[in-house]
Amino acid sequence: MIGNILVGLVALIHCYIVYLEMVLWDTPRGHKAFGLTPDFAKASKVLAANQGLYNGFLAAGLIWGLTLGAAGFQIKVFFLLCVAIAGLYGAATVSRKILFIQTVPAAVALIVLWLGW
Repeated sequence: MIGNILVGLVALIHCYIVYLEMVLWDTPRGHKAFGLTPDFAKASKVLAANQGLYNGFLAAGLIWGLTLGAAGFQIKVFFLLCVAIAGLYGAATVSRKILFIQTVPAAVALIVLWLGW
């Protein structure tokens, strides 16, 4: 039960990331969230939208796993691992704060889910 709630929270985080990357990237909110200059945001808007789409697929996979109940356990584990690995890569290459926004919540959800809580 708690594991599924945490999986849902990770999915919601990714839905918000999709919104930031696909809609708000070239706005003051997007600039603040990602530490962007207006010029860089404008020049990279299409790349950010593509990145947002990938984050949307992660959220969709987690939601799919949730809709299957107990039968979705492996799907939830797979997508949580994808989120955690993507977060590790992002933390190593872009910003360490990605570790706390993306990897830690996914890892906690994975552990709680694995323990059957």
